[in-house]
Amino acid sequence: MGWAQPPRRGGGRASPGSSPPGACGVCAAAAAAAAAPAPSQLPAASEGMLEKLELEDEALEESESDIYVRFMRSHKCYDIVPTSSKLVVFDTTLQVKKAFFALVANGVRAAPLWESKKQSFVGMLTITDFINILHRYYKSPMVQIYELEEHKIETWRELYLQETFKPLVNISPDASLFDAVYSLIKNKIHRLPVIDPVSGNALYILTHKRILKFLQLFMSEMPKPAFMKKNLDELGIGTYHNIAFIHPDTPIIKALNIFVERRISALPVVDESGKVVDIYSKFDVINLAAEKTYNNLDITVTQALQHRSQYFEGVVKCSMLETLETIVDRIVKAEVHRLVVVNEADSIVGIISLSDILQALVLTPAGAKQKENESE
Repeated sequence: MGWAQPPRRGGGRASPGSSPPGACGVCAAAAAAAAAPAPSQLPAASEGMLEKLELEDEALEESESDIYVRFMRSHKCYDIVPTSSKLVVFDTTLQVKKAFFALVANGVRAAPLWESKKQSFVGMLTITDFINILHRYYKSPMVQIYELEEHKIETWRELYLQETFKPLVNISPDASLFDAVYSLIKNKIHRLPVIDPVSGNALYILTHKRILKFLQLFMSEMPKPAFMKKNLDELGIGTYHNIAFIHPDTPIIKALNIFVERRISALPVVDESGKVVDIYSKFDVINLAAEKTYNNLDITVTQALQHRSQYFEGVVKCSMLETLETIVDRIVKAEVHRLVVVNEADSIVGIISLSDILQALVLTPAGAKQKENESE
C-alpha cells in the first residue's frame, strides 16, 4: 500500500495494526490523486526572523565568519517545512515496481517506508534503490528483470541490506537546521525525513537544496563573511581528482555501474574533444521507469536523454576563478544539485556539489570556531 499525506503535527500515536500516522490508505497507483501540489516557494519570511541572531554591533566584525552557523542554529527544521507539500509513504509490502511507478506519478524522488509489523518508519526508498536493482539483476534486453517485476520492497531490503539494517536517520521538527546539515553530511545522505517525535508523523523530507535555498533567502540581510568573496581556487571546495565521466555513446548500463561502484550521483558527458556537453544524473534514471524502457539498458546515454531535450538548458558550469558568493547564487537559481567546474576550453576540472557548499558555509566555520574556543 502507498499513500500521500499532508505534513502536520500533533495527533495520537498509531495504534497496533493501524495504518501509518496520517495515512489515507489509497493504493500506490492512486497516490498521485490524493496528494496536494507542492509549492515552489519557501515559507514567507516572517518579520524579525533574523532578530533571533541577536548580534551585538561590536561583535559583528569578528563574528562574521560564523554568521551562517548561528543563523542555522537559530532556526528549526519546522521553519523550513512548507505549509502545503507532498509526501508519499510506502508500506514495505508494496511491490517494488509499483513503488517506482508511484514515485514517477507523484513527481517525487524518495519516500519513507512504513513497516506495519513494527508500526514505524524503517527506511527510505529512493532512485538509488532503482539503480541498484537494475545494476544487480539486468542481463540483456531479451531477459525480463524478474526481481523488479515481482519483489516486494521488504524482499529487496532483506536481499540488499542483508544483516546491515540500520535505524532510519531522521530529525525532529524542533531540531536546528545546523543539526540537519550536520546529519545530512555526516551520514552522507541526500534526504532527511522530519518526523514528529510525539505523533510519529512524517512531516517533510529535508534536502541540501531546500536548506541552501532557505539560507540564501536571508543572505542579503546578513553581514558577508570574507570567505564568500574568495574564489574556488583559493577555498579548495569541491572534488578535483579522479572525476568520473562518460561519453554520448556510453551504454546506460555502464553509467549505472559507475553510479553504484563510485557512489556518485551524476556523470558529466564529455565529447571526443574533451568538452562537457551534457550531464547524466541519478534522477534521470527514473525516466526509465516513466517510459517503461528499463528492460533495454544497452541504449546510449544520448538516446536515454532525448526525453528532456526540449527543455534542457545545458550543463550548469562554473570556473575556479568565480567566488563562492557567485557559485551559491548560481546553484540556487538553477535549482541543480551540482556545478561542473570547467576551464576555458570547457573541459572538466572538477565538480562542486550542494553538500560541498553547505560544508563550507556552515560546518567548516563551526569547526574553526570550536577550535578557537578550545584554544582560549
